[in-house]
Amino acid sequence: MSKPEIRTVNVVRYIQPLREGGSLPGLVEADDDFKYVIKFRGAGQGKKALVAELIGGELARAIGLQVPELVFMQLDGTLSRLEADEEIQDLLKFSDGLNLGLHYLSGAITYDPLVSIADELSASKVVLLDSMISNVDRTHRNTNMLNWKKELWLIDHGASLYFHHAWKSWEDHAKRTFPKVKEHVMLDRASKLEEAASAIKTIITPEVIEQIVSVVPDDFLIQEGDDTTPEEKRKVYATVLQTKLSNLDLLTKEAIDARKGII
Repeated sequence: MSKPEIRTVNVVRYIQPLREGGSLPGLVEADDDFKYVIKFRGAGQGKKALVAELIGGELARAIGLQVPELVFMQLDGTLSRLEADEEIQDLLKFSDGLNLGLHYLSGAITYDPLVSIADELSASKVVLLDSMISNVDRTHRNTNMLNWKKELWLIDHGASLYFHHAWKSWEDHAKRTFPKVKEHVMLDRASKLEEAASAIKTIITPEVIEQIVSVVPDDFLIQEGDDTTPEEKRKVYATVLQTKLSNLDLLTKEAIDARKGII
């Protein structure tokens, strides 16, 4: 796999907020005439959520899951002057600079586990991906998936890789399994976990992980009051993911055991 190519576009118009979750993403138009769902650097979890979104999304794409195109989005904070809502004004102002966007899937519907489309292998891949990246936010309460053109699409990985909110614990985190898999919305459909694990191990190598992590911009990794360099942080992300990959059999067994408890 070659290094993911992430385009950069400029936001030209803020259309409306998408009041889902705590990050308040927005629908915007860019200078390529396409619409995107923008994830703001000035939102609650800040730039770390953008890092998780980027890494999680590109890992999902690498293993054959559908993810809307991810783009870097340059936002001019002066767009805030055009907004009447003070909360939106502040969000735009504090998000001046580089943000992250997902191509807007017009007409997509929120994944509903009772009626939506998801084949067993894809469901199994989603469960194991989320176990690898410690995604705590793909439950019945908040599926963070869409059905679009009769296909399953993954969105919103911002709650993943939560070890980066407390860097000192990253080595312990890397060795842990993912007990919250028992709450995963896809677990009941994930009847091909061993097949999915085999596919993931074939595709995701340490080199692939390094390629994906390498596209995270320095700007997303620089934190005020933190002297750790962007390159040092990329090495931590890569090491955590490589450790999770080496423990994929454990994560798979954990998911299989959790599945036995719900079917």
